[in-house]
Amino acid sequence: MDAQPVLYRGMDRATLEREYDARGSVPSFDAEYARYVAGSERARAEHRRLADLVYDEASGEALDIYPAEPGAPLFLWIHGGYWRATSKDDNAFVVPGLKAQGFAVAAMNYTLAPKVTLDEIVRQTRAAIAFLDRERARYGFGALAVGGSSAGGHLTAMLLAGGWQAGLGLREVAITAALDLSGLHELEPLQHTQVNGWLGLDDAMIARNSPIRLIPAQSQVRLVASVGGLETSEFKRQTEDYLRAWTEAGHAGERIDMPHHNHFDIALSLGEPESRLAQAMAAAVR
Repeated sequence: MDAQPVLYRGMDRATLEREYDARGSVPSFDAEYARYVAGSERARAEHRRLADLVYDEASGEALDIYPAEPGAPLFLWIHGGYWRATSKDDNAFVVPGLKAQGFAVAAMNYTLAPKVTLDEIVRQTRAAIAFLDRERARYGFGALAVGGSSAGGHLTAMLLAGGWQAGLGLREVAITAALDLSGLHELEPLQHTQVNGWLGLDDAMIARNSPIRLIPAQSQVRLVASVGGLETSEFKRQTEDYLRAWTEAGHAGERIDMPHHNHFDIALSLGEPESRLAQAMAAAVR
């Protein structure tokens, strides 16, 4: 059999597909996702919610806020799903663990690919931050933190890039801390996988939307990064490379080791009452 061409960092297409197949890396995916849904149903039933607040008039996309005490920090959770799946309704499972650490919580929707481009998804995510920053007084929260897993980790990192804030009337220091779980920070390898079927990446889009290429010269954001010890080598490398680049630029950052977690239950752990990740975020906003 002829050798397959090397496409990225010594890997051929089959290897890249395997490394970036998040679902395929977890034999128990259906059970894990059922936990997302069940945990989210419990959170919506047990915690007060301000539902379906439109944060972006252009798209009509909305978010939910789960309030806490006046002045509490707000944590915006950005869901994963490779930019094409899931919603805020399936991601409320993070609420209990974060509220146990004193956070109010917001969970957002964004329009899914391929209905819109990745550029538009990034724009919507930034619009959500601008909305929350403007509405601090109305909803009674203090410091603003953000976080997400996988595609949500990518979108979190895109919020940390420089140069876009002024266009939305946003202060550069609006975000205090960020949690990046198993994020995708360099998009070049994805153009060689099935993911490109719904993203339609080209070189220019990759350059605009690869957070590791967009680390600002100055930032006050404290970054908390983590990746499951049971994840693929490429998901681990992406997190390690981004955290290293962030700290080498002189910014505050730390890694939380989660050696026994996979690509999906690492996010689920954020909803646990004594979550290590939620505790790290509480420390970061302090």
